[in-house]
Amino acid sequence: MEDAQFITERQGAVVSTNKVLRNTYLLLSMTLLFSAAMAGVAMAIEAPYMGWLPLIVAFALLFAISKMKNSAWGILLVFAFTGILGFSLGPIVNAYMQTAGGTTTVVTALSLTGVIFLSLSGYTLVSQKDFSYIGGFLMTGVWVVIGAIVLSLVGGMFGFHISGLQLAISSAIVMLMSGLILYDTSKIIHGGETNYIMATVGLYLNIYNLFVSLLHLVGFFGGDD
Repeated sequence: MEDAQFITERQGAVVSTNKVLRNTYLLLSMTLLFSAAMAGVAMAIEAPYMGWLPLIVAFALLFAISKMKNSAWGILLVFAFTGILGFSLGPIVNAYMQTAGGTTTVVTALSLTGVIFLSLSGYTLVSQKDFSYIGGFLMTGVWVVIGAIVLSLVGGMFGFHISGLQLAISSAIVMLMSGLILYDTSKIIHGGETNYIMATVGLYLNIYNLFVSLLHLVGFFGGDD
């Protein structure tokens, strides 16, 4: 009797996990397309670079999403969140497109982002490996990167620039986002994340930061920076 109950509970957990996984990738696909469309709008109207404003608004929306994650409003807020971040990419991509070889730089960064995400996420799904053990390492890496960014900003305010720091930050972010793709995908399939809205936001941010950092790296080695 206990064995039958265990099997039933196990089957229920698998069904629930598959549902979260399916909804996550469906919503992620839709938000990525919407984000790309908003970036296209920003490029078409030649929107100016808006500095920290989109990030501040996006951070506020992220807080609201966490509060509304169990309602339909949460889905609408996710589209607003990804739309704003997508729109903020438009001026950045336009700047690269106006340089020599800019189209190649953007296409290469976009292609690498897709390959990295699909490879790492696909590997985790197929292998069913639990990558929860790298959570502490990733969190430490995030704080190190934040510290480096703050150092770079403070240095810039005083006219002091550390050679290669921006390149090092972008390289570190690429590695961190790659690790987070493994970690976040693993959390979904092992029941660590049961809300598909929050799972979507996490994976979207991984992809977004990965693309921006790869854009910087490809542009740098391609001679665009």
